Amino acid sequence: MDDKAIIDLYCSRSENAISETDKKYGKPCMSIANNILNDISDSEECVNDTYLKTWNKIPPHIPKYFPAFLFKIVKNTAMTKYSYNHRDKRCSEISVSFDELGECMADSEDINETVDKKELAGFINEFLKGLSREKRIVFVRRYWYFDSVPQIAEMCDMSEEKVKSMLMRMRSRLRDFLKERGVF
Repeated sequence: MDDKAIIDLYCSRSENAISETDKKYGKPCMSIANNILNDISDSEECVNDTYLKTWNKIPPHIPKYFPAFLFKIVKNTAMTKYSYNHRDKRCSEISVSFDELGECMADSEDINETVDKKELAGFINEFLKGLSREKRIVFVRRYWYFDSVPQIAEMCDMSEEKVKSMLMRMRSRLRDFLKERGVF
């Protein structure tokens, strides 16, 4: 079933919307949640919460690109669950990913005082547009989907060392890019 038909099911309040969403996007949603939480039962709970949140948001909101809409909900839901589960702990790929990206903004005392979230997202999107397709995929898989370096290496048919060095160079370029725009 195509995305428009699934959205139409949500708009008509048909319970088939959830089962069709699960058929088409259940595995990637589970993968996103599990990359963040590293726990199958918590990930399943997040995916189910994602379906409920999607049900509650459509309508009135009609997404232009359904997968991005859905994946953003599952990611945010999993991040909330992660924060709840690890308030005093630091572990897993998500912590490593945040630490890596934190290097790009190490000179900033409080980035929120300098730039708002939408402006920062715009800068990052602008940065990503300047990268090759391969580099964009590696960057997004690491810092959006929280895939591990070995997962990215396997997915992109690269060595782990190549992925690590590519990420290191991209973080350095992102830091310079953000400095040029006065973020810090």
